[in-house]
Amino acid sequence: MSQPDPLKKLAEQLQRLPGIGVKSAQRIAFHVLKTPREEVDRLADAMREVKDRVTYCSTCSNITDVDPCFYCTSPERDVRTICVVEQPENVAGIEKTHGFRGMYHVLMGALSPLHGVGPDDLKIKGLLGRVASGSVEEVILATNPNVEGEATAIYLAKLLKPLGVRVTRIAMGVPVGSDLEYADDVTMTKAMEGRREV
Repeated sequence: MSQPDPLKKLAEQLQRLPGIGVKSAQRIAFHVLKTPREEVDRLADAMREVKDRVTYCSTCSNITDVDPCFYCTSPERDVRTICVVEQPENVAGIEKTHGFRGMYHVLMGALSPLHGVGPDDLKIKGLLGRVASGSVEEVILATNPNVEGEATAIYLAKLLKPLGVRVTRIAMGVPVGSDLEYADDVTMTKAMEGRREV
């Protein structure tokens, strides 16, 4: 039995979303078909609103519906510290801890020569401009603990240190609640290097 063309088109578009395969796309398409029109309209409106209203902050490149964003305009944030992350979703991860009260800078990626991502493809110039303004005392490099994230952190540190700012890297190592016997060599090495006094 062949599917009606609009249903097939919907499934094809859903497959383009990350993590959605052929079967999942078909299930979602059939779910949309069975869902009341008002609910589908609300979903479509929400998707359109994201595209119409959500943009990137002109200061830090985080996602926002007002420019500059909440973090860049909040008087409760410490402008002397900037935490550099790869993607906007990383900001949400740090904010969940309720422990960081500084500013953010989103690079919109990480250096990856194999994928054609070089320094000019990232939001590095904006970061250097913010640091050069003179009010920043510390830049925390919170890039991912993988090859690209490490390369990006090393590259940024070389650019930032001559500007007279303190450059730090987030600690990495054994996750809370896990057993040491399951930690790989790199994780264990990073945990030992990042040790601190108790």
